[in-house]
Amino acid sequence: MMQLKEKKPKEKCKNLGEERGEMNSGSRKSGRKKATPKTPGYDTMIMNHHPRRYVALKVMYFGQRFYGFSLEAQMDPTVESEIFKALEKTRLLIGDKTEIQYSRCGRTDKGVSAVGQVIALYLRSKCKDIDAHNKHSGETVPEEQDGQPGEIDYVRVLNGVLPKDIRIVGWCPVPSDFSARFSCLSREYKYFFWSDNLNLSVMETAGKKLIGEHDFRNFCKMDAVKVHNYRRNLMSFEISPCDMRFQGHQLYAIKIKGSAFLWHQVRCMVAVLFMIGQGLESPEVIDALLDTRTLRKPQYLMAPEIPLVLLSCEFEGLKFLCSSDAGQALHVHLENECRLYHLQAAIFHEALLSHLPLSNGAENKDASSNGVTRKKASHVPLMSRETEPSYEERRAKLETAKLRA
Repeated sequence: MMQLKEKKPKEKCKNLGEERGEMNSGSRKSGRKKATPKTPGYDTMIMNHHPRRYVALKVMYFGQRFYGFSLEAQMDPTVESEIFKALEKTRLLIGDKTEIQYSRCGRTDKGVSAVGQVIALYLRSKCKDIDAHNKHSGETVPEEQDGQPGEIDYVRVLNGVLPKDIRIVGWCPVPSDFSARFSCLSREYKYFFWSDNLNLSVMETAGKKLIGEHDFRNFCKMDAVKVHNYRRNLMSFEISPCDMRFQGHQLYAIKIKGSAFLWHQVRCMVAVLFMIGQGLESPEVIDALLDTRTLRKPQYLMAPEIPLVLLSCEFEGLKFLCSSDAGQALHVHLENECRLYHLQAAIFHEALLSHLPLSNGAENKDASSNGVTRKKASHVPLMSRETEPSYEERRAKLETAKLRA
């Protein structure tokens, strides 16, 4: 097979990287590894002749058609699986997944979107003089709008092969001890919803009770096998209007920032806030659910997944780069997607106005565009509902199962 060749860049790259033949861990010996085909024509041994560098990629995606972000999901497609297909197709990967020191900031669930997800991994580079140990700190990355001279335009190359609902929006060189998960200082989510007849003032009062460090075991889907500490720190909470209205209803967004989140935590918190906004629960139910003496979570449905967006992941000193060409192409792509979805909305609106009028001409007062109902008479107070097993009960059941095995 012919050896892949890269043209010598006119200008040398700045910052970090790693010369060919070096592994990402000091405990591994350098040298050529046995070729492992990835896709037809992909020869890892030949690819190992190229230098590589450790980078962070900022990713956005519209999650509706994906079974979550993580490649380990039982169903396909996932966002991560599509990203790795693109990385292999563009021959940016060197070696297999165990050698690229891969990490992700968050594992969004089925249907959840992101505009600021971050992943980190080793990628092929054009640069020959990059520091072999990636000692560079992200704090000193120059603020260049056109990327780095002579380096691969990672944003442009990957966006050229990714599906239209996934886009890379920036990249940044990072040190070898960087972890997209553990180096993250905070994560911020937005949850969009229609105002309908919700009492936003009461919702905001209740939401402020969530700020601070609390035990959120009653606001998540408990995983007693992997998670043993349910204390998390919420830094901020706010509700604000968006620039959109429909049939007299204003679109709003709940914005929540925290150091880390439990499984389904945001959707559980939003579900309880909707009950409070409808007058079905009082704000004091937040205090009761945060009370560590409330060991068992009441049974309730989470808020729908589609309106939830991972807005941003905060890291110290990272400045993501995007070339002018890649940035312009990204802007045009997103603008076209916005236009397309507005056209689709116009078609549904036309059907609503012209073809499917309600027989009595009245609104359905029991329906809600936020995926919850307003039937006050049938509402069972949260603290009076059937409960799920406590963490201690789940652990005891697991230990019993181990003894029987």
